[in-house]
Amino acid sequence: LYAAGGMSISVLGPTFKDLAENVNKDISNISYIFVGRSAGYIGGSLVGGVLFDRMSPHLLLGFSMLLTSLGMYAIPFCRQAAVLTAFMSSIGMTMGVLDTGGNVLILNTWGEHSGPHMQALHFSYAAGAFASPIIAKMLFGHHGNSTHSVHPNTSHSSSTFTVTESMWAYVVISSFVFLFSLFFFVLHSRSTSPLDKPRTSPGRPLVARHHVALVALLFLFFFAYVGAEVAYGSFIFTFATDYAGMSQAEAAGLNSAFWGVFAAARGLAIFFAACLRPGALILLCLVGSTVSSLLLCLFSSQNVSLWVCTSLYGASMATTFPSGISWLEQYTTVTAHTAAVFVVGAALGEMVLPAIVGFLLGKFPHQPLLMYLSLITATFTSILFPVMYKLASAPGSQGSKRADADDGDGEYRQALLYSGGDEEEELN
Repeated sequence: LYAAGGMSISVLGPTFKDLAENVNKDISNISYIFVGRSAGYIGGSLVGGVLFDRMSPHLLLGFSMLLTSLGMYAIPFCRQAAVLTAFMSSIGMTMGVLDTGGNVLILNTWGEHSGPHMQALHFSYAAGAFASPIIAKMLFGHHGNSTHSVHPNTSHSSSTFTVTESMWAYVVISSFVFLFSLFFFVLHSRSTSPLDKPRTSPGRPLVARHHVALVALLFLFFFAYVGAEVAYGSFIFTFATDYAGMSQAEAAGLNSAFWGVFAAARGLAIFFAACLRPGALILLCLVGSTVSSLLLCLFSSQNVSLWVCTSLYGASMATTFPSGISWLEQYTTVTAHTAAVFVVGAALGEMVLPAIVGFLLGKFPHQPLLMYLSLITATFTSILFPVMYKLASAPGSQGSKRADADDGDGEYRQALLYSGGDEEEELN
């Protein structure tokens, strides 16, 4: 599921210039496709949050992946910027449904013990993101800018258009996503119950006393984190070729190194999540991302430093998102609607920050703007997380979701939980 999502998201980076050439635009004038994709992502997240509680999750995920496959297949043949943006927006919408549904399905299945499973889900995303640059540039793009002519099948038209070899990566990824959609349709056909049972008793879910504030702060946290992650993964290829002077093959290797280390760290996090609390994993990630982004700002023109710090940055960014969801699950119930809020925050970050970087890179190609963004977002999230932790562990606790199961566990005891029904009774 998430492997297909990772491939669909990260393939945009190494093929960004080819997309611009297809629609006869400069890269600084096509960065709005990120806005289109993320706008669709936001809409899909909201729709997914509603539909997930009303229909079979397997059927919903299967349809979403099928539509993603169709959109990815059409991308190489878009010759107008408006059409390209429309398809990017549709892909973003289906990916938003997949993101919300996948996270909630894991939480519904394993609840408070979902940490390793959540890390495994997001590891598959990173594995797909690692494979995309290899497919796009090392397999299909090794002949440089060679193209294939495509002739419309009409008797009266003599027009032709060319498709850059790297663009065929979209066709390969589309086929992969299509196969995954069939898998979910099979799961739906063999499912005994159309809907998963909720983790908590209906009508009285346990939520943190500061539930709204925590969700709002985590919304901002994911806005900065995901925006920086997607911006770096999407533009490190362009940055390496235009600013650091790397060849396309070297830049594709650097792009894959980022996603490869990202995937490897998420794979290791599956085991770390079994023995470390999500808060500890987040803290390690924040320290690593801040240090690596600072070094990238200082030594971004040196290739060795770029390779080492990019790898460190990828490892440091790896477990933040799944650990953030698991961390909040310790203190409050994460429903489909709550997960939709997170995904919307992530989608807004994915929409705004890469669009800004894409526009500025075209205007100031000799400035390490990508590295400046990484440092700013790393600093922001490093300040925000202690605020969230302080709010969640404020004094005056009445217990927590796992206080009975994990007696003596201070972190869980400090969560301020109450029943929504109790608050309504007090108001009445």
